[in-house]
Amino acid sequence: MMRKTAVLADSFVGPLGADATDGQITRLIWGAGSLADGDLADHLRDELSGYFAGRLQRFTVPMALPGTTFQQAFLRALCDIPFGQTRTYGALARQLGVSAQAIGQACGANPLPILVPCHRVLGADTLGGYSGPGGVEGKVALLRLEGAGGLLI
Repeated sequence: MMRKTAVLADSFVGPLGADATDGQITRLIWGAGSLADGDLADHLRDELSGYFAGRLQRFTVPMALPGTTFQQAFLRALCDIPFGQTRTYGALARQLGVSAQAIGQACGANPLPILVPCHRVLGADTLGGYSGPGGVEGKVALLRLEGAGGLLI
């Protein structure tokens, strides 16, 4: 039996799908994901649509924050960065008591990009990287959507 897959949103950073377990989003995917139908899919679809239209500033869809105690604290810290604002790798490192390199690695391993906004984390003198397709260009596009694009000039 073939498993149904779906794209939940077509966006300027590409088509987005998701995987979910036990009523929580576990991974946001560029392309089709295993979450296709139901209330959770509808909730995520509505929130992604609102975000990309500039109407939604914080996701409320249930998300599983996986990993170690540090990884979970890191993901929560990302969620606390307000829409349209940024933090540096160094500032997050000081907040969480780890190295800036650990923050960069955790950003790259974020299974819920956009929903857990790792695009809001910048280097002290650079944009830093971005793990989504298109790399830094996708990060810049998301920051511009949020009105944080002025810092990119």
